[in-house]
Parts: sequence; structure tokens; C-alpha cells
Amino acid sequence: MTQVKMGTKAVWAGEKDYLVHGATQVPVVLSVAYGYEDMDEWYEVAIGNKKGHIYGRNTNPTVQAFEDKIKTLEGAEAATSFSTGMAAISNTLATFLVPGDRIVSIKDTYGGTNKIFTEFLPRQEIEVVLCETGNHEEIEREVAKGCKILYLETPTNPTVKITDIERMAKAGHAVGALVVVDNTFATPMNQNPLALGADLVIHSATKFLGGHADALGGVVCGSEELVEKIYHYREINGATMDPMAAYLILRGMKTLHLRIRQQCKNALALAKYLQTKDIVEGVYYPGLDTHPNHDIAKKQMKDFGGMLSFSVKGGMDTVRHLLPKLQFVNRAANLGAVETTVGPARTTSHVECTPEERAAMGIPEGLIRVSCGIEEIEDIIADFEQAFKHAEDAIKVK
Repeated sequence: MTQVKMGTKAVWAGEKDYLVHGATQVPVVLSVAYGYEDMDEWYEVAIGNKKGHIYGRNTNPTVQAFEDKIKTLEGAEAATSFSTGMAAISNTLATFLVPGDRIVSIKDTYGGTNKIFTEFLPRQEIEVVLCETGNHEEIEREVAKGCKILYLETPTNPTVKITDIERMAKAGHAVGALVVVDNTFATPMNQNPLALGADLVIHSATKFLGGHADALGGVVCGSEELVEKIYHYREINGATMDPMAAYLILRGMKTLHLRIRQQCKNALALAKYLQTKDIVEGVYYPGLDTHPNHDIAKKQMKDFGGMLSFSVKGGMDTVRHLLPKLQFVNRAANLGAVETTVGPARTTSHVECTPEERAAMGIPEGLIRVSCGIEEIEDIIADFEQAFKHAEDAIKVK
């Protein structure tokens, strides 16, 4: 499907091999085990010499259809899935890192990822170096000292900072490092890290891929050689994607191109509106000319994504007055859904971190993350306008 456009791939890729009995939709296969009458065939499938399934912890037809679709969208040779996005991240790191290794990353990764870097990997005697996000020279200097993995997240959660993937991939490969990129915020519709030089690309499929906040999942895409190693770690350690979750995410991905198109449009319009509000201290969206890495985002992204964040004067006091008055949002710790979702970093992306840790990452307590949905943007802006008025009046009274 190399000549087919992405929107068509999102609908059709990875499905035809799994349709049965004339069905037009991939079935949910819930069987845990798969039977064989021929003992030799069973053995050939079990050792991987022949295609097939033997046990649900290893592979599943519905799950495999999802893997085939996402690998096509990312332009990868292979993909393997997981129960959650964090399982995809932790299993990937565990596959390749051993005591004594060194990993270089950035400070602004998702809170769960950051906890792996600051708490779990050091416990295993793995050296972790976290560089200032956006400081490409610092990252290059640390990578040049040697590392096993260079791990990037771009745009970052929740500050939507941008890192030049192509430049960093060259730096990583110069020292023989694996370059891993979390592409959750961008999605394959807006950014393809493998085409920019990355070795592995990771998604929390729970978010934009599924798009309906009703299924957990994660996935890693890359070369067959690398993905096979990650799959082997996952099949033994057991962080398997549930077939029903795979079905729901697979179904959600059919509208990925339509949802992302609207979410990008809404995010840019909302970001520009937020810039007009005096109570707003800063607006963070890579599609704005004011974003410090806007030029890099333009170079490596097709569009700028449905995620933005903004900080308000008065910090959490303002947040407490503002967010409860919004009518057309979910105040929840999720993102990428068809509904607009908002929340402060301290209860969403970085709830695992202390206020001091968040401050060290450049995340103020008054930062609000916004995942734009597919609603009519005029209604969302009007909703924010009335909520801002309430917050401003409440603060004046105090």
C-alpha cells in the first residue's frame, strides 16, 4: 500500500487477511488457545517456522490485525502490541538495557516515563542522563559520550516541546545507540519518526489511535529484528494486549485521519484564542509562530497535533475556578479522544511527580493540558470564554 494515501491506509490496512465468512469487519477472537490435529504443524507454528497461533499471551488474530495496521501507517517492517502505553515503553527499555548501560533522554517526558528514568532504571544500575528539552547541543554532547539508547518524546506531554528527530537520530547512530521516539501526541498522521531516522516508534494506543477513551493499549514499531526482540520479552513477561481492546482500537483507527484533521484545526484555533486572554501567561502549541521550535515542527510534522497547554495567572487558584465551569470538556486524566479533555499536569500527565519534580521539569502548577476533540470549535471557544469570565470575576472578589 505504499502509493495509497494515509487516510485510505487507516481504513483498509492490515485487515483483509483476518476477515472470515465474508465479514467486512475483523472479528474479536477471544480464544486463549488454538488447537492442532497435526503434531508436526503444531510444532512448526510453536517455534515460529510457520504462521499461526498457539496461545493468547503470545499472539491473537484480532491483535495482529491492529499490529499490521499501525506498522503500515508508520512505514515499519513489524509491530508488537502491549496492554498499555507504559507497558510498551517499559518493555522496550527492559529488552535492550542491562546494568552498566547508559541512556540519554530529555527532562520533559511523560510523568510515567520520567519515573522509569528517575526511579526504576537507576535501581538497576543503569545510568540515566536527562537533558534540557530542546537543547540539541546538550543532547548531542551527552550522546557523544556513549549510550545504549537515545529516548525522545516529541511533542512532549504536557508542554508540547519539540525535538529535531532527524538531527538526534544522526547523533545517536554515530555512537551505535538505538533511537526510540514516543509518537503518541503526533500520531502517524502528522509525524513518522522511522522516516526521520529513528529505530523504534512507540504509541500509547489508548490515546489518539483508539480515539474514544474506551480501550487501553500500546504498540512499538520498527525493524523485524528489533521488534522480534521486544516481542520475545513481552511474550514471556506477559503484558499482552486484550483482543477486545485491539478490536476497539482497530475500529477507532478507521477514522484516525478525519479525527486528527479536526483536532489539529481545533487546537490551532483554541491556541490563538488563548493568546488573547490577559489571564493566560503562556500558550504552548507547536503550530504557533511563537513556539520556540516552530520551525523544527514545520520541518518534521505534517500538522501540529491536537494537544496544547497553557498557564494561567494565579496558578491553581485560577484553575480551581476555571475548569469546573467548562461545559463541553471532560476533566479527566486522558487525551486523544473525540471529546475535548482538560486537566492540570499535577492530576494528569505528572500526577506521579512531586511539585518539586514538576517544577524541575518546567511544569508550573497552573499549567492546564488540553486535548482538543472534534467538536465545533466555536462552541469550545465560547465555553472557555464564559469560564474565563467566571474565573476572573471570582479572583477579583477574593
